Amino acid sequence: MDAGPTSDTKNNITYVHSISHAGRLLPSSSRWNSIEIDYNLLPQPRDPSDYESLPSRFSKSVDFNLTVTNKDLLKRFIFTASTFVSLAVVLYLLARFLPNKQHHRGLSKNLTATLQDALLFFDAQKSGVLPKDNIVKFRGDSGLLDGNASLVGGFYDSGNNIKFSFPTAYTITLLSWSVIEYHKKYEDIGELDHIKNIIKWGSDYLLKLFIPSNETSPASSTLISQVGGDDDISCWQRPEDMRYKRPVFSCDETASDLGGEIIAALSAASLVFKEDGKYSTSLMKMATELFDIVTKEEAGFVQGTYTMKDGCGAQARQFYNSTGYKDELVWGGTWLFFATGNTSYLRYATEYLVMAEEEELSVDKGVFYWNNKLPAIAVLLSRLRFFFDLGYPYEESFILSTNNVDSFMCSYLSPLARKTQGGLIFLKPDHYAPLEYAVMASFLSSLYGDYLDLLHRSGSSCADGTSFLVENLRGFSLSQVSYILGDNPMKMSYVVGFGNNYPKHAHHRGASIPWDNQWHSCAQGSAWLNSKQPNPNELFGAMVRGPDRDDVFLDERDKPWFTEPTISSNAGLVAALIALLDLRNPSSTLNRADLLVFAVVKRPR
Repeated sequence: MDAGPTSDTKNNITYVHSISHAGRLLPSSSRWNSIEIDYNLLPQPRDPSDYESLPSRFSKSVDFNLTVTNKDLLKRFIFTASTFVSLAVVLYLLARFLPNKQHHRGLSKNLTATLQDALLFFDAQKSGVLPKDNIVKFRGDSGLLDGNASLVGGFYDSGNNIKFSFPTAYTITLLSWSVIEYHKKYEDIGELDHIKNIIKWGSDYLLKLFIPSNETSPASSTLISQVGGDDDISCWQRPEDMRYKRPVFSCDETASDLGGEIIAALSAASLVFKEDGKYSTSLMKMATELFDIVTKEEAGFVQGTYTMKDGCGAQARQFYNSTGYKDELVWGGTWLFFATGNTSYLRYATEYLVMAEEEELSVDKGVFYWNNKLPAIAVLLSRLRFFFDLGYPYEESFILSTNNVDSFMCSYLSPLARKTQGGLIFLKPDHYAPLEYAVMASFLSSLYGDYLDLLHRSGSSCADGTSFLVENLRGFSLSQVSYILGDNPMKMSYVVGFGNNYPKHAHHRGASIPWDNQWHSCAQGSAWLNSKQPNPNELFGAMVRGPDRDDVFLDERDKPWFTEPTISSNAGLVAALIALLDLRNPSSTLNRADLLVFAVVKRPR
């Protein structure tokens, strides 16, 4: 990743709505499909005798004496008119409420194709010895000397050649979660094996990042936070052409947030690979060992963030500065409970939840992304409340979590939500990369809507007394993805390869330099960074950072705050797309059989 600029009274309000041809306002239980009427602004009730002294606002009626000369003709007229009116009403209702199958098929096809391309982006980001059948043809083996060959593998984070451990672990957690929830959908579109291969590529690398203390190194355990450095920023060069030495950044066990995120990733991945007992066990084993280390209570042991220490996260601080660590520890504990069934992990997560919330930045409230896991934790704990009867002592935390989920769902749907004129939700208006936050809000909205569907609930309520429906959640979710795919003022898709108008100058070293079997120096590569020509290699499925708050997007390679893709944002896109896919096809949406994937291994105790 390359740096870019950072940029009444309640009881007096009711809600009404109108239906076409109804000719009147109708009561409504929700502000989402209504307009607000403040009755303080309307005339107050008066004594009936008062009205006799008031002149009428309307002209006086005129009385007509009507005589019916042919009753049979009148009856036929009334019958015919009633028939036409009834038919018109029926046709309107059919058009309004029945699903448009043709449109849905087209939408489903678009979402499927985009999802398949979005997965290809991860194949384009692979580091190490690539499989012979790697579908991205402009990539080859690279990074073979990373960590003196002990840290080969993983993913390049974005358009540069750095491997950041923190967003890599977050990416694997999120991709694994999407498989756990929607594995049947992945299977239906033929992408289950593909995404599992991507997850395994990442989890294999994560297994290399934790080096426990031992007899030869008794002082502390080691966590690798980053491979690559300044040269990967200053040099515009394909990964395959790297000849400079790539530094390795390491942390001790006080890097609590990094440890918590790796724990979450390994735990979630162990559920994805539960049919491969040996591999799944190896993932769980490391996750539990790491959890014991980063959560130990010893005199002198101080927890913290990985970016606090220069040797650990100085470089990462520019791109993935972590502002807290408690949410990652709760996140890790929650996923470890799902993977093992050991309620001690759930007890830890629920006991530390309030402290994690106190640590949360106000600007991050309700925003799920690599730096804030609390909204996702709330969804997971609500899942437990809805579908597993665990009861005391967790119920208080579960209820709090569900209330929190309802709260940020309400914030997404609120007319006061910060959105661009084109409809893109702007959750962090002082930051660039709005699409990353939008796809995560889209994913959580769709997923929570599926949970409510399973409970046979039509929706939920907001703190201000309003409510929302499952259809509102799905409508919001779809609106964000539709914006990203071209329903925006620029009429531009922000996913490379989708539609006719999409970014041609993605800020990406490998995509921008020709794959011509020639070695290109840093200087030669710089010519491509500054070139106005489209990328010679199509980076299919890469979601760029997106437009600004005015819906303006500049497709220029040297402006990464517009055109750079990242693995964390693409993981969000994948999750949002799979959650939305085939909304009206019951066989493809989340169901109780899918919930069994989350069933804990041990009986809760």
